[in-house]
Amino acid sequence: MNFIGYRTLKTVIGAVIAMYIAMSLGLKYATAAGIITILSLQSTRKQSIRLSSKMIGAFLLALLLSVGLFKFLGYTPLVFGLFLLVFIPLSVKFQVQEGIVVSAVLITHLLIEKDIEMPFILNQISLMAIGVIVALFLNIYMPSFENKIKEEQDVIEKTIKKILLDMSKSLRDQVVSIEQEKLFTLLELRLKQGREMAYKNFNNNFSSNSSDYTQYMDIRLQQLHCLKSMRKHFERLSITYTQTILIADFTIRVAHSIPNKGTAEKSLEDLSRLRESFTTMQLPQDRAEFENRGMLYQFLNDVEEFLLLAAILK
Repeated sequence: MNFIGYRTLKTVIGAVIAMYIAMSLGLKYATAAGIITILSLQSTRKQSIRLSSKMIGAFLLALLLSVGLFKFLGYTPLVFGLFLLVFIPLSVKFQVQEGIVVSAVLITHLLIEKDIEMPFILNQISLMAIGVIVALFLNIYMPSFENKIKEEQDVIEKTIKKILLDMSKSLRDQVVSIEQEKLFTLLELRLKQGREMAYKNFNNNFSSNSSDYTQYMDIRLQQLHCLKSMRKHFERLSITYTQTILIADFTIRVAHSIPNKGTAEKSLEDLSRLRESFTTMQLPQDRAEFENRGMLYQFLNDVEEFLLLAAILK
């Protein structure tokens, strides 16, 4: 039974409950309430609320159009086709197209029964209401992703630290570690998983605090781009200079500052002093040294961008 997931179980229970409620109220076409529940259940609370509101909007529009058409033109398939010809474009125009199918099904009940009197219209409204309310009620509880997100954060921070330490060693030794590509692959995978969970958590909560996790993952993704750019620069270095050692030492300090919050500002001040110290050093003596030192400075610019992003993290 492991193949039956939480959402599948919730969908089955919701459909059954909605149908039983509709049947107990003596509503015609009670099974439609179950179908509406199935369609209204989404993976997050916000998605369910958004979809339900669009389905209700589409249904009210469909009722308005169909009652007028059936009353004046009769109950025929041709009139139903005319209804669809008008209803579908209007649904798209009002951005409620997600409710087209459900609304069309409920309107066919009017066509079959040849009844547009208030009692039967209330029957259809009740089916829609039951289906939507049951779905929203079942989505009150959603599994928390916070613990998993925090686990991902821990792995992400440890991996970034390892990458920076490895880069520092590469700067000194002029040799790129074979482990570095594995670390980048791991970091990218964890960030993708973490970001997905963070946005699910955000869409299941209505508090502003839930946005902290999404901001964290988005900033770490931007830092990943900085790290990739840093790697491109030092991979092209061919000679070790005094500046190389100084930047390698600074990279170690940046690595050890992760995940300590509030240290980015100090690191940025240290970086500024490091840049100033370069202005007092001897100028490049040949083209090779000029090009290598230029790449070092570009590497340092990427480190600065990395730190500026770190300063945003809460």
